[in-house]
Amino acid sequence: MSTMPVHYTPAALAWLQTLLEERFGHAFTLRAQADGTLALDLPGDARCITLATDSTTFTRADSQLPFAQWDAAADGWQSALGQPLPAPGAASLPVPLITPTAQGLHVAYDVLGLAYWMLSRQEEVGRIDLDEHGRFPATFSHAHQHGYLERPVVDEWLHVLGQAIQRVWPLLQLKQHSFSIKVSHDVDAPSRYAFASIPRLIRAMGGDVLRRRDVQSALRAPWTWLRSRQALHGHDPYNTFDWLMDVSDQHGLTSAFYFICGHTDPHDADYQPEDPRIRQLMRHIHARGHEIGLHPSYGTYQKQELIRQEKQRLRAILSHENIQQNGIGGRMHYLRWEQPTTLQAWSDAGMAYDSTLSYADRPGFRCGTCFEYPAFNPVTQQMLPLRVRPLIAMECTVMAPRYMGLGLGQAALDKFVQLKNACRAVGGCFTLLWHNSQFDTAAERALYQAVLADAPQALPTARSATAKPTPAPHTPLAKM
Repeated sequence: MSTMPVHYTPAALAWLQTLLEERFGHAFTLRAQADGTLALDLPGDARCITLATDSTTFTRADSQLPFAQWDAAADGWQSALGQPLPAPGAASLPVPLITPTAQGLHVAYDVLGLAYWMLSRQEEVGRIDLDEHGRFPATFSHAHQHGYLERPVVDEWLHVLGQAIQRVWPLLQLKQHSFSIKVSHDVDAPSRYAFASIPRLIRAMGGDVLRRRDVQSALRAPWTWLRSRQALHGHDPYNTFDWLMDVSDQHGLTSAFYFICGHTDPHDADYQPEDPRIRQLMRHIHARGHEIGLHPSYGTYQKQELIRQEKQRLRAILSHENIQQNGIGGRMHYLRWEQPTTLQAWSDAGMAYDSTLSYADRPGFRCGTCFEYPAFNPVTQQMLPLRVRPLIAMECTVMAPRYMGLGLGQAALDKFVQLKNACRAVGGCFTLLWHNSQFDTAAERALYQAVLADAPQALPTARSATAKPTPAPHTPLAKM
């Protein structure tokens, strides 16, 4: 680790102090030392923890950092996941890693440098090794290359730092965190048929028969289309909104539904948010106590003004419908993200939070954490009035053949539960994206319910899993 003076800007130090206060519940001070360490202390208290720093490594915008591991248990410390901790940025680590000093303890790994690098997504700044949608792929990330993408590595190291704090200040009561779940649903397609032209309706029927082997839905499609002029129809396969809210209610959760409010590319939705059927849907979601958010259209991720316009469009609809919420959050369509361009655009548009940051091709901890945190722009070195709510898993990332390809069976459930349990181990939040349009079969519904269950049950047999789900009941959103 570096013995040069610490190169954190005052804004970066202030941001890190905010992170520590949110995590531990106390206003620790971070001070750069002449020997290149960072001192963590409390005002008016001579005790401190010093941390090694490696600003050269953790300001790099590439994925070629060295990598080591630390066996916490062998050194007398607890690992949150019961395994050796990944140590990105270190080629090797001393043993023991944490040693006593006259004032407290010294940690010979740059824990806060790792937090800075992961949470600010410094790794992704200016990258050009992108996929066909302009996204930085998981497979190019340092975390995937070194096998820790499915671990909340920042939270694991802060768990160790918390233990060090308690040894130096044994009477200090640290903030306790409880495991939680947040579910969200990108409304790319609120209906399979309602907003289709006749040619698109015919193509949808063909897809029902050829791809989904669902002749019954194909035969019912024209009737569903005709009966969807005023409200979404109960037999529409994508009208799963009441069912999703029912499941959330059963688990004490609030579903967040993110609506597309613009059209910048053919990848965007076929509905307009002002359509009476969508307005009715929004009213119904709000009346049931769930959340409405923004899903900026495909071409907006580099254009702050477009995100602002689409947010204002949604805000106008909510105001007209007398729907009041504490701010608007959401997620980028297709998880498109350019760091820090998109982050700054969200902040400039006045958004409350963003929940984009997961990879499309692999699930896990893109930001190294399952805790929401204040955004920081690593280029301008500014803390932003925006919350980052990392996304841990998207359903198609785990299930779809183009990504992990684990299907709808036990392998998929095991992966979701593994990620959920990693969040549980650090007292974090398991954030799950499941599109309303991904419930064609009973197997998909069973998998979703099993993922949310406290104690997941065995999934249905292959025979019962292929059955069609029961149509939605007669509600304002299920016109028969």
